[in-house]
Amino acid sequence: MFSIVTAVCLGICLSAACGLRVFLPFLVVSIAAKCGLLELRDGWLWIGSWPALITFATATILEIAAYYVPWIDNALDSIATPAAGIAGTLMTVAVMPADMSSMYSWCVGIIGGGGVATSVRLVAAGARPPLNSRDPFILVNHRIFFFFESLGSVGISVWALSMPIIVSAIVMILFYVMFYLTYTEGGKSIFESHDSGNKLMQ
Repeated sequence: MFSIVTAVCLGICLSAACGLRVFLPFLVVSIAAKCGLLELRDGWLWIGSWPALITFATATILEIAAYYVPWIDNALDSIATPAAGIAGTLMTVAVMPADMSSMYSWCVGIIGGGGVATSVRLVAAGARPPLNSRDPFILVNHRIFFFFESLGSVGISVWALSMPIIVSAIVMILFYVMFYLTYTEGGKSIFESHDSGNKLMQ
């Protein structure tokens, strides 16, 4: 049984992963629970069932693929932030210790999990190159960002299962760095700055 500190750190990590990709952390947790590598809270054992695993796998594939389809990625971005917040909340509650009361579990889930997932989603969206740019540099890097967001989501989820405290510390440091690099020059994204510089030279 995870201690409260370890469980909270795991919840933070999984929430951060939900901020990058909504369904990937659920798929990782489902596989881990199915293999007996993770103990879920009572009432959330269904996450480790075969139907849930298949559903999360299908949703993950569709989510990742949709980000590479024009127009659909715009639609996903519009709902990604609230979806990430909800996913982060649920993911955190699911991994809380069984001896923690439901009220405390949901408080940690909503404030910690939902807050972290939403914050990561906003920073990731701000760091990503704008879709409406005609700059080839930005258009190419937009797809590269999608790839690394997915890679980061699965990486955080997998490593958090074995080293939640260490990974949560790394995630917080990376979040601060990304926030600092993204929202500079009066809150402008570094890519917006790049795009504005190109416009001035034209």
